[in-house]
Amino acid sequence: MAEFTHDVFNQPQPLVGYNLFEGNLPLRDALKFNAPALETASLSGLGETLGSAQMQTHARLANVHAPQLHSHDRFGRRIDEVQFHPSYHVLMAAATGAGLHGTAWSDAGACASPHVRRAAAFMLFTELEPSILCPISMTYAVAPALRGNAALHADWGPKLASRAYDPAMKLWRDKAGLTMGMGMTEKQGGSDVRANTTQAVLDPRPAPAAGASGAWGPRYSLTGHKWFLSAPMCDAFLVLAQTRAGLSCFFLPRILPDGSVNAIRIQRLKDKLGNQANASSEVELHDAAAWLVGAEGRGVSQILEMGTMTRLDCALGSTGLMRQALSIALNHTSQREAFGKRLLDHPLMRNVLADMALESEAATALAIRLARTFDRPGDPQEAAMGRLLTPVAKFWICKRGSAFAQEAMECLGGNGYVEEGGEGIMARIYREMPVNSIWEGAGNIMALDLLRACRKAGASAALTLELAPAMGANAALDRVAAALPARIDGTATEGQARRLAQDVALAVQAALLYQTAPAAVFSAFCDSRLDGNWGQSFGTLDDATDFDTIIERAMPRQETSCPPN
Repeated sequence: MAEFTHDVFNQPQPLVGYNLFEGNLPLRDALKFNAPALETASLSGLGETLGSAQMQTHARLANVHAPQLHSHDRFGRRIDEVQFHPSYHVLMAAATGAGLHGTAWSDAGACASPHVRRAAAFMLFTELEPSILCPISMTYAVAPALRGNAALHADWGPKLASRAYDPAMKLWRDKAGLTMGMGMTEKQGGSDVRANTTQAVLDPRPAPAAGASGAWGPRYSLTGHKWFLSAPMCDAFLVLAQTRAGLSCFFLPRILPDGSVNAIRIQRLKDKLGNQANASSEVELHDAAAWLVGAEGRGVSQILEMGTMTRLDCALGSTGLMRQALSIALNHTSQREAFGKRLLDHPLMRNVLADMALESEAATALAIRLARTFDRPGDPQEAAMGRLLTPVAKFWICKRGSAFAQEAMECLGGNGYVEEGGEGIMARIYREMPVNSIWEGAGNIMALDLLRACRKAGASAALTLELAPAMGANAALDRVAAALPARIDGTATEGQARRLAQDVALAVQAALLYQTAPAAVFSAFCDSRLDGNWGQSFGTLDDATDFDTIIERAMPRQETSCPPN
């Protein structure tokens, strides 16, 4: 009889070998709405690759074998290098090959909606492994900022958009592809970058011709520290430092034009809750060579432009993590049996899953809508919505992420809590969720940014126009929408800024779902999120909700059956 104690039954098959894109109906519908001319064959191919067992193995190994800092070689010479597991490099090559970094900025002529396409691909990749996307996201944000130094942009721009991945530590002109990072935060200031103390002084030595386009301008020497310099093995970084004119933005290469290593001293790697495959470091600069980007004294405005793009990626990343957590929960509950039937067939579990599906689809709709604003920079309506939706999406989607991941983990019970095996992905998702809410401005910073956006001319009119297609479709949405213009135009105080961000997010999500989702999804979302027919946790939808339609739509494998309860 002893041998029967090792029989394994009533355990689900892992979610592997499926197409992340083809199974994601909410994403596909969001793309049809926001970018109807977008060709999606490449997204389908990416979804197939990312759902494979091989790529899931690389994601696991890159997290299990964390980056290691080697500050000196065996002879005592300073090298300041971070060593990664080979799987990390496989993942980075896949991300750059998919054009998730600077490629969108050079694809405008070849792709109808390059930023929307890139956003969808970024979300799909997040489902596989999010932490390696940190240097990818920074390269995306930094690439257009280099236009502030024409010679630098001419030399570095094409290789920042290259789909080749080249991790070698060598001169930029000898590499097939480049990545860039950012270093803004210092320990005494955090989000208050104006408190930075790193100093930049003109280097009195003659500046050599740095690149193919000639000199990059006068060379500066930077001395100071950066509390967070993420992805220290990038080829260069944009950093902030004080000059006589004030805080300025500088280009800080890892390898100097003469082939020597720049004086960027890695003090340690951060021991983080999640984001394990990515190296985040604390560094000191010892007369490090750097070149000015943009006007001297205009560093804050320069960094705000880059922050807009990384905040988009925070919303995209949390949305992708939500989708993956939901997919794993649906996969588990559709196979696991308890008390005589599948978990999925129990009314309470169906309520939880449907509620999570609503949250995931609403996040998808809002994140892709925000990405659309990047494809239409000359459109006043899109520019206004970009200013409003960037802090709103970053605030609301990222805030919802941690609670969402905990609920999805609970659907798996103890299997979801362990780090081991396929189900261990859920624990990794849970540890990853908070970073997008914290990075690039936590909740209060986003709420204050929304207030600043509201003070711009035309903000309330732009939001009214955005919500107009859904007006009259639901009484609760009508009430919320009617109250928003006065709040945006000045009645909302700083203390109410978070509530305003929440309500703008919910109203825009509802309006988008009206235009992209089945009536059952729109109705349940408005009933729960806007009309108050909802509790304080997931799984408190009204009994009249069309659970079958909502859950079927969310299934990661569309062939999976979900019969009525």
